[in-house]
Amino acid sequence: MGSSKGSPKKSGKLHTKVAKLPKKKCCVSSKKCARCPLRMLKEGTLPPGYTVKKRRLVKVEVVTGKKAA
Repeated sequence: MGSSKGSPKKSGKLHTKVAKLPKKKCCVSSKKCARCPLRMLKEGTLPPGYTVKKRRLVKVEVVTGKKAA
Protein backbone atom coordinates (compact mmCIF):
# COMPACT_ATOMS: atom_id res chain seq x y z
CA MET A 1 0.00 0.00 0.00
CA GLY A 2 2.20 3.12 0.25
CA SER A 3 4.09 2.34 -2.95
CA SER A 4 4.78 5.27 -5.23
CA LYS A 5 5.51 3.07 -8.26
CA GLY A 6 1.91 3.22 -9.49
CA SER A 7 1.60 7.00 -9.23
CA PRO A 8 1.87 9.00 -12.45
CA LYS A 9 5.06 10.99 -12.91
CA LYS A 10 5.24 14.45 -14.36
CA SER A 11 6.38 14.42 -17.94
CA GLY A 12 9.35 16.49 -19.04
CA LYS A 13 7.25 18.54 -21.49
CA LEU A 14 7.90 22.24 -21.69
CA HIS A 15 4.91 24.37 -20.83
CA THR A 16 4.12 26.98 -23.44
CA LYS A 17 2.84 30.34 -22.30
CA VAL A 18 -0.65 31.21 -23.37
CA ALA A 19 -1.06 34.87 -24.24
CA LYS A 20 -3.45 36.65 -21.92
CA LEU A 21 -6.39 38.36 -23.50
CA PRO A 22 -6.68 42.10 -22.98
CA LYS A 23 -9.06 43.60 -20.47
CA LYS A 24 -12.50 44.59 -21.73
CA LYS A 25 -12.05 48.19 -20.57
CA CYS A 26 -9.00 50.39 -20.00
CA CYS A 27 -8.49 51.27 -16.33
CA VAL A 28 -6.78 54.60 -17.26
CA SER A 29 -3.96 54.11 -14.78
CA SER A 30 -0.85 56.26 -15.01
CA LYS A 31 1.21 53.09 -15.55
CA LYS A 32 -0.44 50.95 -18.21
CA CYS A 33 -0.93 47.41 -16.99
CA ALA A 34 0.23 44.35 -18.95
CA ARG A 35 -3.27 43.59 -20.27
CA CYS A 36 -4.30 47.15 -21.17
CA PRO A 37 -6.07 47.16 -24.56
CA LEU A 38 -4.61 50.58 -25.45
CA ARG A 39 -1.06 49.41 -24.77
CA MET A 40 -1.60 46.17 -26.68
CA LEU A 41 -3.04 48.09 -29.66
CA LYS A 42 -0.04 50.43 -29.71
CA GLU A 43 2.47 47.57 -29.47
CA GLY A 44 0.61 45.47 -32.05
CA THR A 45 0.03 42.55 -29.67
CA LEU A 46 -3.77 42.81 -29.75
CA PRO A 47 -5.31 39.51 -30.93
CA PRO A 48 -6.55 39.46 -34.53
CA GLY A 49 -10.20 40.44 -34.89
CA TYR A 50 -10.13 42.98 -32.06
CA THR A 51 -9.72 46.76 -31.87
CA VAL A 52 -10.18 49.50 -29.27
CA LYS A 53 -12.88 52.17 -29.47
CA LYS A 54 -13.53 54.67 -26.67
CA ARG A 55 -11.12 52.78 -24.37
CA ARG A 56 -13.13 49.55 -24.72
CA LEU A 57 -12.18 46.31 -26.45
CA VAL A 58 -14.36 45.70 -29.51
CA LYS A 59 -14.60 42.66 -31.78
CA VAL A 60 -14.28 43.55 -35.46
CA GLU A 61 -16.64 41.87 -37.91
CA VAL A 62 -15.08 40.98 -41.23
CA VAL A 63 -17.44 41.78 -44.10
CA THR A 64 -16.95 39.69 -47.20
CA GLY A 65 -18.89 39.76 -50.41
CA LYS A 66 -19.53 41.96 -53.39
CA LYS A 67 -19.89 45.68 -53.10
CA ALA A 68 -23.37 47.03 -53.91
CA ALA A 69 -23.49 49.10 -57.12
